Amino acid sequence: MTNTALITGASRGLGLALARSLAEAGWSLALTARGADELRRVADELGATAIPGDVTDPEHVARLGRAVPELDLLVNNASDLGVTPLPPLAGYPLEAFRVLLETNVTAPLALIQATLPALRAAGGAVVNITSDAATGAYPGWGGYGATKAALEQLSNVLAAEEPGLRVWWADPGEMNTRMLADAVGAEEASAATDPAKVAAALRDLVTSRPAGGKVSLQ
Repeated sequence: MTNTALITGASRGLGLALARSLAEAGWSLALTARGADELRRVADELGATAIPGDVTDPEHVARLGRAVPELDLLVNNASDLGVTPLPPLAGYPLEAFRVLLETNVTAPLALIQATLPALRAAGGAVVNITSDAATGAYPGWGGYGATKAALEQLSNVLAAEEPGLRVWWADPGEMNTRMLADAVGAEEASAATDPAKVAAALRDLVTSRPAGGKVSLQ
């Protein structure tokens, strides 16, 4: 029987690399991202279902839930960096912080709620992509890091409340992605890990199904 995964933020970076890795392993994929054209190119490449949209939109979340009545794996990978250049907390724009919480915390929870019936039926798994900024005190990363800390605790509680599922919150480490380039510059980002290497570690995690918990992918 073919396994089915729903991956958010699947048009580039780790989401794209993971989609390619799982497609290679024979998974059926439903992919979402805001960039419709990019997403459709990826879906065409992988024989996947493209469902473009913004995960902060409740109608889109409901649409995603309906699209996967059978689901083995939910990957909450979509994320936003927030204000750039990265500001100190003393001057962080509060409205921007509210938007960041909506994208990085509320939207993953909404999608978990929308897909829980299918995940429970399959004894499936949830992967929430977090960051070492969730626990490290890195100047400028306070806004982003606070949202990832919240996502980690959300994951921790979900694992306790849903013992029939595997729930992992995964720190991918620094990857050569557009998001990291926006934060630290393209030159520094280019020295970071290839997302394909991190995706391979994530596929191994999903395949081996260890006990839920926090994992490092590098």
